Amino acid sequence: MTSSRYAIRRKKTFAVREVIREFPAYFVHRGDAPQPFDRSLSTIFGAGEDSRSLRKHLGSIEGLEDFVYISDMANYTPKNILITGAAGFIASHVANRLIRSYPDYKIVVLDKLDYCSNLKNLNPSRSSPNFKFVKGDIGSADLVNYLLITESIDTIMHFAAQTHVDNSFGNSFEFTKNNIYGTHVLLEACKVTGQIRRFIHVSTDEVYGETEEDAVIGNHEASQLLPTNPYSATKAGAEMLVMAYARSYGLPVITTRGNNVYGPNQFPEKLIPKFILLAMRGKPLPIHGDGSNVRSYLYCEDVAEAFEVILHKGEVGHVYNIGTKRERRVIDVAKDMCKLFNMDPDSSIKFVENRPFNDQRYFLDDEKLKSLGWSERTIWEEGLKKTIEWYTSNPDWWGDVSGALLPHPRMLMMPGGIDRHVDGPENAEFDSANLAINTSQIGVQVSKSKTSIFSKKPTLKFLIYGKTGWIGGLLGKLCEKQQIQYEYGKGRLEDRSQLLADIQTIKPTHVFNAAGVTGRPNVDWCESHKTETIRTNVSGTLNLADVCREHGLLMINFATGCIFEYDAKHPEGSGIGFKEEDKPNFIGSFYSKTKAMVEELLKEYDNVCTLRVRMPISSDLNNPRNFITKIARYDKVVNIPNSMTILDELLPISIEMAKRSLRGIWNFTNPGVVSHNEILEMYKKYINPEFKWVNFTLEEQAKVIVAPRSNNELDASKLKEEFPELLSIKESLINSKNHQHGFGLVVIKCKVKWLRVQVS
Repeated sequence: MTSSRYAIRRKKTFAVREVIREFPAYFVHRGDAPQPFDRSLSTIFGAGEDSRSLRKHLGSIEGLEDFVYISDMANYTPKNILITGAAGFIASHVANRLIRSYPDYKIVVLDKLDYCSNLKNLNPSRSSPNFKFVKGDIGSADLVNYLLITESIDTIMHFAAQTHVDNSFGNSFEFTKNNIYGTHVLLEACKVTGQIRRFIHVSTDEVYGETEEDAVIGNHEASQLLPTNPYSATKAGAEMLVMAYARSYGLPVITTRGNNVYGPNQFPEKLIPKFILLAMRGKPLPIHGDGSNVRSYLYCEDVAEAFEVILHKGEVGHVYNIGTKRERRVIDVAKDMCKLFNMDPDSSIKFVENRPFNDQRYFLDDEKLKSLGWSERTIWEEGLKKTIEWYTSNPDWWGDVSGALLPHPRMLMMPGGIDRHVDGPENAEFDSANLAINTSQIGVQVSKSKTSIFSKKPTLKFLIYGKTGWIGGLLGKLCEKQQIQYEYGKGRLEDRSQLLADIQTIKPTHVFNAAGVTGRPNVDWCESHKTETIRTNVSGTLNLADVCREHGLLMINFATGCIFEYDAKHPEGSGIGFKEEDKPNFIGSFYSKTKAMVEELLKEYDNVCTLRVRMPISSDLNNPRNFITKIARYDKVVNIPNSMTILDELLPISIEMAKRSLRGIWNFTNPGVVSHNEILEMYKKYINPEFKWVNFTLEEQAKVIVAPRSNNELDASKLKEEFPELLSIKESLINSKNHQHGFGLVVIKCKVKWLRVQVS
C-alpha cells in the first residue's frame, strides 16, 4: 500500500469534504464520473487485510459513498496501449521496450510519419505479434475514435508533437496545430469513448522556462510554468488542456516533463546527432551564440525505462520530472565531440547567430521519479560513445538530411506551404500581411539580427489560370491554407484583351499559369487536335507571358519534363540526368513538340519561371490524372525508371519560388528516379495487397498507343540547392515530411461502410 493510501487512512476522522479537498485527484462524484470510473471501493482495493481496513475507514465517513475513487494506486497493468508519435525518437524506444518486455500487452502505434519519424525506428518490433502500426494523424478525430474503440485501448502514451525549437520560431502555427489541437482531439476522444484508465501526457522541461544560473535544486513538479519560445508555449498549453480534462471529466492523467534526450535513431535537427553527422563529414560544428548555454542530457534507454516505471507505478494526477543532475555547456558538448572524432576544436567549432531567445539553463529536480525506483544508468561518456557508434554504422538511416544540418535549419514542415527560420533577407515575414509595429511605442527590444520578426509582410495576391485543371485546382486550395489572396483568371489565354481585363480587375502580385492542353484521356488526343494544342500550349502561353511582362509581373509557368528521352549521353540507369540548359531531344509526340517549342521561346522573357513537371503524383488516389492511379488502372505497364513530381511537396515550393522572384528554367521533380514496378509494389504494399499487374516492352506498348512516350531522368540538383529539404522521389513517396503523399492514406474497413481517412 502506498504512502497516499496511508495518508487517506490517517484522515479517517475527517469529514468527506475534507477528504475530497485533501485528495482532489483521486475522487470524483458518482454523478460526474465517466462510466469506466464508476467502480466500488472494493473493486479498486481488492480483498486484502489492509484493503478491508482501508475500506472500513473510508466507509465510516458519512457521504463518501457518493464518491468514486479513481486513482488505482497499486501497480498498474495495461492491456491495450496506444502510443502516439511512436515512429519518432523517444517514443520508438519506449514502444520497442514495452513490446519486447511485455508480450501480453497489445501495443498500437499511431504516427503520421512526419519528417523526423521513420518506420525503421520500429524495426525491432515489426515482427512481434503484439505490435500494430497505423499511419495517421492525431488531429483526425474519426481515426482516433475508431482506434480507441476497435482496439479496446485502455492506455494512451501521448508523445506525438512538433519539438524543434528553431522550427517553432518560423512555423509556430504548425506547432499549435500539432501540439495543442492534436492533444485536444485525443482528450475529447477519451471523454467520448469513456474507457481510458491511463493517459500519460509527454511534456518538456522547457515549460518551466529558464532556471536561475545559481540554483542548486532544479525546478520541481509544482514550479510555475514560464515558457519562453513557441514550442514550449504550445506544450504548456497542451498541459493546461490535460489538467482541465482531468478535473472536469475525471480523466486519469499523468504528465511527464523531461530533459534533453540523445541516442540512436534521432533525427539530426537536434544538437548531438547534428554534431555527429557533421563531424563524420569533416564539417564545422555550429554553435548558437557563445555556447555557454547549459543543458542536461539523458540517454534514450534510460528515458524509455523511466516511462516504463511511470506507466506501471506513476500516480494518477501527478507530474514527474525525468531528469539528470549532470549538466553540460553546449560548447563542452562540441569539445567532447571533437575529441572523439580527433578534430581540432579551435578550427572545427563555428559560432553562429543565436536563436531569437535561447534559454540559458534548464535544470530539474527528479527526486519524485527516483522515489518510484528509477535512476539514471548511462553515464555521458558511455552514452555518447554508443550514439556515435550507431550513427557511424547507420549513416544513411535518415537519407538526405542536408537541410537539417544547416546552422539554422529550413524545414518544409507545413502541409500547406513553406515557412523558414534561416539567415534571411532584411524584411523577414511576419504573420499578419498588413501589420506594422512601432517598437519604440511599446518598449520592445528588437534583435540586431538580419531577420526581424517585426518586419512587415508584403501583401500577396495570385492570379491563377487553369481552374478546371488538376494543378490549378490544387494551387487554389494551397493558397487558402496559406491565407494568400487569389483569384482564377476568367480570360482565355489566346485572347489578349481578356487577359488584360483580368489583370486590371484583379491587380495580382504574381501570375501562375497551370493552363494547357495535355489531352484526355492521354496525350494521344493531341495527335488529332494539333491546332487546338498549338493555340493553348504555344500561342496562349506566350500571350500571357507578354501581358505579364508589360505589367511587370512574374509568371510561374507549369511546363513539362516530357521533352527528353534517354540517349547515349544520358543512358537509362546511369544517374546522369538532363539539366536545365540541355536542349530537348524528344519529338515522339505532338504534345511534347509544342511544350519544347514554347519553352525555348519563353527563354526570351525575363519575367518567367518555367517549372518542368513530370508524371505528377499527389495524395488523392481518386484523381485519374495521378500517375499512381493511372498505372494502377492499366492492364499492362512498361517497367522503366523516370523522374516524377510529388505535388504535395513541390507545389508549396512553387509558391515560395514566386515569393523569392526566381526565374528561368527549373527541373521541377524530386531528385532521383523510381520505376513503374517500384510504384506498383508500393501500391500493393500500402493500398491493395491483392493488386497484380503485368509488364510489357516498349515495342509492345508502341502497338497500342498513337504517340511514343517520354522516359527520362531530370537532374534536380539546381532545385535541391535552392531547397535543401527537398526529398528524393522514393523518400517522398514513403517517408514524407509533408505526410500527404502518394501512399499517405489509411483505409479502414468498417462494418457499415469504408472509411477513408486522409493522413495530414
